[in-house]
Amino acid sequence: MRMRFLLLLLLTFSFACQSFPSKSPDVKVGAQVLIDQHLDELEGKRVGLVMNPTARVEGKHMLDTLLARDVNVTALFAAEHGFRGDAGAGETIEDGVDQATGLPVYSLYGDTKRPTAEMLEQVDVLLFDMQDVGARFYTYNVTMGNVMEAASEQGVPVWVLDRPNPAGGDYISGWMLQEEHQSFVGAYPVPMAHGMTLGELARMMVGEQWIEHAGKSTLRVIPMEGWERSMQWPETGLEWIPPSPNLPTFKHAFVYLGTVLFEGMNISEGRGTPDPFMMIGSPSTELTTSHIAPLRRTFEGVNIERISFRPKSMPGKAPNPKFEGEQCHGVELQITNIGKVDPIALGARLLTAMLDATPNAELSDFIEKLSGIDKSELLRQLEEETYPEQWEKTAQQFSRLRAPYLLYE
Repeated sequence: MRMRFLLLLLLTFSFACQSFPSKSPDVKVGAQVLIDQHLDELEGKRVGLVMNPTARVEGKHMLDTLLARDVNVTALFAAEHGFRGDAGAGETIEDGVDQATGLPVYSLYGDTKRPTAEMLEQVDVLLFDMQDVGARFYTYNVTMGNVMEAASEQGVPVWVLDRPNPAGGDYISGWMLQEEHQSFVGAYPVPMAHGMTLGELARMMVGEQWIEHAGKSTLRVIPMEGWERSMQWPETGLEWIPPSPNLPTFKHAFVYLGTVLFEGMNISEGRGTPDPFMMIGSPSTELTTSHIAPLRRTFEGVNIERISFRPKSMPGKAPNPKFEGEQCHGVELQITNIGKVDPIALGARLLTAMLDATPNAELSDFIEKLSGIDKSELLRQLEEETYPEQWEKTAQQFSRLRAPYLLYE
């Protein structure tokens, strides 16, 4: 009798799970909108894809989805981390062949960082679909600009399949990029966090003529449905797919907006640990209560704890981390309320504390590319704590400049 009751209970539970499926995402990404509404417009066209593992709809990669719908995909283009996402940060991507489909894969993160005329010979339209994190120094926006430049020169339309800015569309913070510090990790005059989607940023690149051949551009953005500027990632209902190996969760990606500055100095940013960008330290760091207490008083939504850790090599994620195998001392950031965290302000104050607590701390030239300003000016503003006023002024000016290019309210 008991067994029959348990069997009945199991069947009832199974039926309930089938009758009440999991909630659909609140946001429909541009890729889904393309599939639902615009797929017929690709009929008869040779289609190139600039994508990575985040180009997914309902758990399936767009490449597989498009091939299943008989779209004539002829070429694949790989940005940093590779088309399948199996390369670490900064690792050179080589041209090759996609093993699953036999399609050619052209590297946009090696000796060539923009499609050549030869790469585009068999392409009538390019679809760009990659999940960004909302940071100027995250290289996907520069790859997008390079693709748009090259495609415009060859008369190839570019369709950007838009996706959310995980940090939200209202978060603008950090220093504006100075022209002398332009690089592949910062090519356009925007703040560290710009609060735009890649589709909006693409429109701005064309409208402000930040890219060559902007007047010839045939950019088309396939907007999302249901996304609002106030939304951070958890509010979208979408699954988080790491946009790069060291951003395994939204929390890591959000904190990264500020702690990325430690990539520009001889202090570990946490690569080679389970929590990159949330563990910060070095062998010579000596933090005291005078360093930690002000941070804890100032910042809500995050626990700041002293910690020791040993970075280790992680192939495909952190093959050669700073201080590999050495005991590092520093802090661990534990997010308790993501809605109250200001990641760039936290990163700047933490940078000040770590500089004071680390006798041999030095800034490299790379920090100028990340912050966008001179090292000497960065140190002056940190010491005098004048950067919050500078950031506020920058955010106000940029908000006015970007307004004509926004697609969402």
